[in-house]
Amino acid sequence: MSQRDVKNRISSIQNIGKITRAMEMVSAARLRRAEERIARLRPYADAIRRMTRQAAEAAGAELGSLPILKQHERSDRVAIMLVTSDRGLAGAFNSQIIRAGLRAAAEHEAEGRTVTFFASGRRGVSSLVFRGREVAGSYVGFTDRPVYGDARTIADALMAAYVDDVVDRVEVFYNGYVSALTQEVRRETLLPLQEATILGDEDGGEAPEDDGEAHGTQRALVEYEPEPVEILRRLVPDYVEISIFRGLLESTASEHGARMTAMRSASDNASEIIEDLTLEMNRARQAEITQEIMEVVAGAESLT
Repeated sequence: MSQRDVKNRISSIQNIGKITRAMEMVSAARLRRAEERIARLRPYADAIRRMTRQAAEAAGAELGSLPILKQHERSDRVAIMLVTSDRGLAGAFNSQIIRAGLRAAAEHEAEGRTVTFFASGRRGVSSLVFRGREVAGSYVGFTDRPVYGDARTIADALMAAYVDDVVDRVEVFYNGYVSALTQEVRRETLLPLQEATILGDEDGGEAPEDDGEAHGTQRALVEYEPEPVEILRRLVPDYVEISIFRGLLESTASEHGARMTAMRSASDNASEIIEDLTLEMNRARQAEITQEIMEVVAGAESLT
């Protein structure tokens, strides 16, 4: 490779490095805003989930008297909602959600269940279509900055599929935000409410609510007006919407964190490649100079 070729490669890699550094800075700024939105939402989301869980426990056997609360006799139709992004260049951010969703679908299908896919983000939709999976609901164009209306649109479709007896179970897969360097795949069951993640011990922040006698004393003092089932009629749509919205926000923050990390790694790799090419160019220049000196010496000797 000539010196000109090496210089051209160095120049192109430097341009790529500038782009990756700019993308890293943009992702870092967007990540800070996404973290602020999650911090504001989490207390409200935890309160809605806690209220819904307490009302569901108080309703007891009456839980199935409403269509949205009724647990289907069948349990062989599952809706899987994948929360991905519209853009790539974020490492394994999208692929790990798609793999987790497809793995869960394979498990359900191995047990004789049918799976219906819903997906947000162009990456998830295109990957499912590429794999020959039919997508019952696709939602794109907002993953950089989702709003509550986007979550409501998705929640309405999922609740309609459940109430209309199209599916018997709704599961959501998204990247939970831990830190800029760490995102974890989370799998939550939204419906039926009797099997929802909300009724388990998902949120560590809610543990004090479940402390033995103190919890029993608190529960004994609660009086519901109107009845718990009527409260759930109003709470469950909010619970589904806020759960979807929380997943969208967590996924957005995770996306920016993953992209920031990926672009930083790309910038570091570009710097290393430039160092290697610069060393290669210097060696080539040194070889050319040595060759020229040898030619001059040989010419001088031939004249003597």
